Amino acid sequence: MTSAVQPSRRGVLGAAATGALAVGLSGAGGPAAAASTYRSDRGDRSGLGAGGDQSDRGDRGAGRPVDGNRHRTVAILLYDGFTALDAVGPYEMLCRLPDVRVVTVAHRPGPVRTDTGQLALTAERALADVRHADVLLVPGGGNRGTTATMEDRAILNWVRLLHRRTTWTTSVCTGSLILGSAGLLKGLPATTYWASRPYLAKLGAVWTPGRFVETGRIITAAGVSAGLDMGLHLAARLCDDLTARATQLAVEYDPHPPFDSGSPEKADEATRRLALRLIDDAAVPAA
Repeated sequence: MTSAVQPSRRGVLGAAATGALAVGLSGAGGPAAAASTYRSDRGDRSGLGAGGDQSDRGDRGAGRPVDGNRHRTVAILLYDGFTALDAVGPYEMLCRLPDVRVVTVAHRPGPVRTDTGQLALTAERALADVRHADVLLVPGGGNRGTTATMEDRAILNWVRLLHRRTTWTTSVCTGSLILGSAGLLKGLPATTYWASRPYLAKLGAVWTPGRFVETGRIITAAGVSAGLDMGLHLAARLCDDLTARATQLAVEYDPHPPFDSGSPEKADEATRRLALRLIDDAAVPAA
């Protein structure tokens, strides 16, 4: 990644950027220009979209093992400072699917701390040991974790390597900035955490509204909880709609939050500022 697109160490979540927040809420990048090229949870369910035809994208069973014996692998990247739900939300939607094996991957096997430092998940495999996956999932993280990973040559090279052969390459939250840093989003519609929208343009992507955005075989989800929605969508892609609906029931995912401030368009400025402060204050500072 060149210095021209390098964010500040406190910048990718917009923790101190009123200007970035204003640009993000104005829809920088032009959703109208990308309207025919994205697929969100409220969009086209035909399995086709701009950037890919039937041969490129496949139907909802794309990625299903031909012989019924080979497990399809979902590789979830873990890195110091990732956000827990970004990884665990999709994991819960995918880990019980038939013929699907979810594996966690990091620089080396062992515990990897989240952005708050209060929780660790265990990476089963090292980057060097995972050279192929049917699905790659890159979670987002706090400013420290995201910016460091956007500059991590080993991880970026690994992401590029896996992307060559994936059926689906996906991200949650600021994970799309990592995909962008690997050069995978140039000119493509994508989404990210709401306060990080301006950075997508700096990385060559076109911010597009939606809980998740699918273009070709790349799917990017918006912030944190949007990974649950993307995970269900992937369940349908990897298996079928019936299995995905059953998965939704199995985890009883029937959200009905007590408040209606789950997107920046619905929240007032004071709520937006407090949200960013809560994230920033809970983050483990860089060493």
